[in-house]
Amino acid sequence: MSNIVLVALNARYQHSAFGLRYLLANMAELRPQSCLLEFEHGDVLEEVAEAIARLEPRIIAISVYIWNAEASARLVRLLKQIAPEWTVVLGGPEVSHETEAQPLVQLADYVICGEGDVAFAELCRAILAGRAPEEKILRPPLPDLQRLQLPYDEYSARDIAHRLIYVERSRGCPYRCAFCLSALDERVRLFPRHRFLQAMADLLARGVRQFKFVDRTFNLATEDCVAILEFFLHHVHLGLFIHLEMVPDRLPLALRALIQRFPAGSLQFEVGIQSFNPEVQERIERRWDREQTINNLRWLIAESAVHLHTDLIIGLPGESLRSIADGFDQLLALNPHEIQVGILKRLRGAPVCRLSADYAMRFNPDPPYDLLASDQLDFLLLRRLKRFARYWDLFGNSGRFKQLRQLFGRQGSAFEQFLQLSDWLYATIGRTHAITLRDQFNHLCQGLQEGSGWDRHEVITALAIDFQHSSLTEPPECLQGISSKKPLRPASHLPTRQARHRAWQEGEAAKPVA
Repeated sequence: MSNIVLVALNARYQHSAFGLRYLLANMAELRPQSCLLEFEHGDVLEEVAEAIARLEPRIIAISVYIWNAEASARLVRLLKQIAPEWTVVLGGPEVSHETEAQPLVQLADYVICGEGDVAFAELCRAILAGRAPEEKILRPPLPDLQRLQLPYDEYSARDIAHRLIYVERSRGCPYRCAFCLSALDERVRLFPRHRFLQAMADLLARGVRQFKFVDRTFNLATEDCVAILEFFLHHVHLGLFIHLEMVPDRLPLALRALIQRFPAGSLQFEVGIQSFNPEVQERIERRWDREQTINNLRWLIAESAVHLHTDLIIGLPGESLRSIADGFDQLLALNPHEIQVGILKRLRGAPVCRLSADYAMRFNPDPPYDLLASDQLDFLLLRRLKRFARYWDLFGNSGRFKQLRQLFGRQGSAFEQFLQLSDWLYATIGRTHAITLRDQFNHLCQGLQEGSGWDRHEVITALAIDFQHSSLTEPPECLQGISSKKPLRPASHLPTRQARHRAWQEGEAAKPVA
């Protein structure tokens, strides 16, 4: 039995509850009576509650994020009906801001706002000793990262075999982007480098080959960034895949020289562009050098083997459809591997809420709190743009239609062309998901010809090349009679490690048998 049960409702099975592992690692003398249970937010909550109840807990901790807020609320209601004497403690970004007004908070016994790595253990000690604090909402000081116990031993062999392994070198962000909770950070804090690298060496020895850094600004300190990348480069022959979030305008020569030494399929950079509009950037206090950013992106694409994942946000305050289209076209012209297009969300506590009235921004009252309308984008237009984002991820980011993607923007706006295709697709098939690969080929072929008026020969030629590199063994109907025999797939089409990592991100990896 465990007196203290930590509960994660992850977005997908492949994800791992990084924050809760920090709590476990810092439980000290309470660690033997503590355990972690991980579920998916779509699991049957009665079964989740049953698994918790079997452990006869006294304290239950639940980490609440934007993706599991509604499921967490239902779970807490259920737990309090089953055993009102169980003490429920909440933490995580979703309950750390605008805390008092949340119905979920009213259901719980305690809420720890901010970083609870040390504060949770202190609260448990007080409760178990009969000295439970009177105040419900706790706001502890930031923990000292020099003394904090690292969480990496809390990854089990099963985690290493089947889950994403998250790591972090730093906490905090020096920028004040209005849409991001990191705008509230006081400063950037670093974990001791020697301890961090020793932990990475231990993970390597245990078989970890994919590392997903959660740092907001990994390349902020060049010397530190170089030291860590040199460590991984020394072990890259093991087949490593490393995901890093990079500041787009900071790529000094020392870092460039090191990046060039990594082979294809080993490095993925996430680069947040969000908007190319200088007025919008100033409005949301996003400070970066536009020209240097473009130069760095061009260099990464032309001179390195890095897989480049870039981000744009639709719905930033005051940004029009024309501005969004221009930004998308500029970014696509640079040809990054992925352009993730997201709709602005009003994260609890993020400074963007201060701009809502000035730009008539109205957000969904329920998670994920996405933008419903603004002075520039009405509700119906935002619905179209949300479908645009989904279809672009399916066709533009998946790597399955590389040849076809190159046709967008050759004549006119790529954004306008793909929006037209997106409208045709939804009008024709009525959904943005559950589309087989064979149907994807057929719908693209028909949509670009009938819906967009593209040249048939050009479309068929591009799709025939993409088919040759696909997993289909027989050509789709639109290509029958044109490409009846599939040649061998080039080994360089999609590196195995990269393909596996993307499959995990998309939830395509098979769930292991319990």
